[in-house]
Amino acid sequence: MSVVHPVLIALDTATDRVHLALLAGERTRVVDLPGGAQASATLLPALQDLLQAGSISWSDVDAIAFGSGPGAFTGLRTACATAQGLALGLDKPVIALDTLMAVAEDARASDPGAWPEGTEIWVLQDARMDELYVAAYVWQGAGWVCTQAPQLWALDEPQRRWTTMAPAHLAGSGLSAYAERFAGIPAGRRWVHAAPRGAALAELARQAWGRQDTLDAALALPRYVRDKVAQTTAERMAARA
Repeated sequence: MSVVHPVLIALDTATDRVHLALLAGERTRVVDLPGGAQASATLLPALQDLLQAGSISWSDVDAIAFGSGPGAFTGLRTACATAQGLALGLDKPVIALDTLMAVAEDARASDPGAWPEGTEIWVLQDARMDELYVAAYVWQGAGWVCTQAPQLWALDEPQRRWTTMAPAHLAGSGLSAYAERFAGIPAGRRWVHAAPRGAALAELARQAWGRQDTLDAALALPRYVRDKVAQTTAERMAARA
């Protein structure tokens, strides 16, 4: 297929939703499905349906892009394993996408005119266990530059850091999941309830393809920023109290 107009599949299962996209030339098709435990069972059939709807065969696909995280531990493994399996079977490369950057792109795409070059956004994604996955990005007109690599914050870290001035742009599921905990952040910020949706994944995949930013399938890895994936019973009881 054409290097300029590739056929790319993109998928992300890092959250409680399954986000899929098919980029074929100038056309993008997307799918949004429930995630969680059923994600692994619905993922491949949904991709097959997406290809059929676009009259695309598997042999036409140039690369498989996947949201590498950070995000839910099981979801990241599902996305990575699926991308690897498809890419190995098709003898195609993979594209590892930053899930939090996809949230930033989704926020920008909701109102492109409000994002002049140099605009910065902080993504605060719900990480459960009273923690957040956090990263910052600056829009450069044709793509994003990461200015704060994804990391894990305690839930009170934004209030501690932003006591006098909050970032002008905030996005991510953390804002809705813990709305009451962010009431103390100074006013003046713009909250966008964004997610790593299919259109954002497709756009990041297109940019990565243009940069030839691909990987051999064997080298694809999830992006973990947390070692501990569950709380003990005592910790859960303390949190509820």
